[in-house]
Amino acid sequence: MNKGKELKDLNLLDRFLFNEAVEDKEFLEKVLGVILEKDIELEHTPQTEKEIRRSIWNRQIKLDVWAMDTEHNIHNTEVQKQNTGNLPKRSRNYQGMIDSRLLAPGEVDFGKMNDVFIILIMPFDLFGKGLYRYTFRMKCEEAADVSLMDGATRIFLNTRGTNEEGASRELIEMLRYFEETTDERAQASGSETIRWMHEKIRSIKSNEEVGIKFMNAWEEKILDRQEAREEGRREGILEGQTEGRTKGRLEGQNEEREQGIRKMIELCQELSIPQEDAAGKVAEKYQLGQADMNIHMKRYWKE
Repeated sequence: MNKGKELKDLNLLDRFLFNEAVEDKEFLEKVLGVILEKDIELEHTPQTEKEIRRSIWNRQIKLDVWAMDTEHNIHNTEVQKQNTGNLPKRSRNYQGMIDSRLLAPGEVDFGKMNDVFIILIMPFDLFGKGLYRYTFRMKCEEAADVSLMDGATRIFLNTRGTNEEGASRELIEMLRYFEETTDERAQASGSETIRWMHEKIRSIKSNEEVGIKFMNAWEEKILDRQEAREEGRREGILEGQTEGRTKGRLEGQNEEREQGIRKMIELCQELSIPQEDAAGKVAEKYQLGQADMNIHMKRYWKE
């Protein structure tokens, strides 16, 4: 079974670490500054996993990181590790959802709409040209020098580019750092901005509260999978399974629970939480009695 990453092993292409980092307004300002090659000052603290829907009947979407700068430009920034095959249209959906919320009901002056930047950062080349950066703004097919000037910009960033055209040296180094968020990569960088970012990342990874938050997020994913299986069973998707397969499913759930206990104990030890406090946190989380807790601590706490 895949045991998953530890907090210390995450890089900035991992959504949890990226969202945690950009909750610091200055961190996101520096990221956007490198991408857009200008100083960015944000109006408010960035919002991570901002929920947007047009009405209660429409499909809800979550924008990874939403922020407005002091010039009232909207920035939606997302890390995307998997090529789902629909990212261009997904970015179009994001833009449409954001646009639908920019004007007050009844407002007819479309000139008041904010400029919008949709930015996706990925460890693959979506368009196959080897570029680190692909920037899209609407232009006229019949007259290439005519731009629509609608204020919408979509930028796709490729951490594995080979063609440096259109990308600054600092952007290239930052994209490489996103994929390899390590001391070595930061130290090799010639960018003071990236070194500053790395100090923030090191602080996040050593923070006890963030470690527990990461553990909880990891456990929630396990619970979501368990609930999905249970929902499938209730709807008859699992109907007809043999008693042996049902037993295997339950054993799998128990194994995931055991894995969660192990990872939480190891994370507490990694964060230098005293053994007694760690045992209390784990026991409370998993509703374990003293005897069971002692067994698990003996099994997973490394002396």
